[in-house]
Amino acid sequence: MAGRVIIVGGGYVGTELAQALDTEADVTLIEPREAFVHSAAMIRAVVKPDLVEQALFPYDRLLARGTVLRARAASVSAQSVTLETGRVIEGDVIVVATGSSYAAPFKPTGDTVDSLRTSNAAAHAAVRDARHVAIVGAGAVGSELAGEIKAVSPATAVTLISDLASLFPTYPARLGTDLLKKLDLLGVEVILGQSAVGLERTDAPFSGPLTLTDGRQIDSDLVFPATGAIPQTHLLDPLPGVTHGADGRVLTDKWMRPSDHPNLFVAGDAADNGDGMTIVGASRQTPWLARIIRGVLSGKPAERMVGYMPWGRAPILLPLGEHLGSSFMPLVGLVGNGPTRLIKGRFLFLPKYGKLFKTTR
Repeated sequence: MAGRVIIVGGGYVGTELAQALDTEADVTLIEPREAFVHSAAMIRAVVKPDLVEQALFPYDRLLARGTVLRARAASVSAQSVTLETGRVIEGDVIVVATGSSYAAPFKPTGDTVDSLRTSNAAAHAAVRDARHVAIVGAGAVGSELAGEIKAVSPATAVTLISDLASLFPTYPARLGTDLLKKLDLLGVEVILGQSAVGLERTDAPFSGPLTLTDGRQIDSDLVFPATGAIPQTHLLDPLPGVTHGADGRVLTDKWMRPSDHPNLFVAGDAADNGDGMTIVGASRQTPWLARIIRGVLSGKPAERMVGYMPWGRAPILLPLGEHLGSSFMPLVGLVGNGPTRLIKGRFLFLPKYGKLFKTTR
């Protein structure tokens, strides 16, 4: 089997897919940044900034045969990618894995990781000096951040605010209830069913108090917006047949194809294929997509292969510092502090990515 595979985006999907196909195809991975960012570690890095460098992995050892091209894609077509420099790279299969953006300091902005270093240093200093931290948004990022701050700085007041009536309502109620108990144990004030009025910004932390929709004043001196990821679909939007779901992601068919082009695929946070915007979703998509691409390169149309089956209810791992946490695992259900620490809370999957990128840390 031979063929040219172009993958746009060196995040969780792009890197693992590139490595999976490296010995079987001519792989080109296009990524503007000089290093992979393990963003799952960036929440704890707010209070333990030494984690930033540990969670940056250069791409130079990722592929044995293929090419990691440090560049930014300007457009994609049925069988090519055009770079911002004007260079056109042709391929037999195109995969767009551009992921999502998030408020600082949890993901980088721009074409280097320097923005991440800068925003993390600023956030760490702000938390260190804060008397009262408010976090707007009680999804995985917001909940984990509340726990991480209190685990390291128990004297700092932390208020976690959600416009939902419960934590993680798409999961069994026991998960949210257990998390509430542990957040209370840490001293986190959780306010449910309320929104913040007139947020100064949603892309980075800022100073000042908050007003809630019921008129309540939160006397915070530091606010973290954690209102969710924004899918990066700009390369896909101009393609024929592309449509978007309610959250802005690009809808796909059963074979993760977003457009009328049969050999152009999308995966990860930019794709609305039934999975949530999580690393866990990407981990299920990547091996499936690798199999589909192998079939396509051997001459078999994607529609003659088994379509993708998304998670029914994906696992979710929610550490609150290194020692506390709650998680939901399919076939098992709710698990508590010990399993959460063992699976994620202690090492944050850093050894896994050290192995993937062949680092010596």
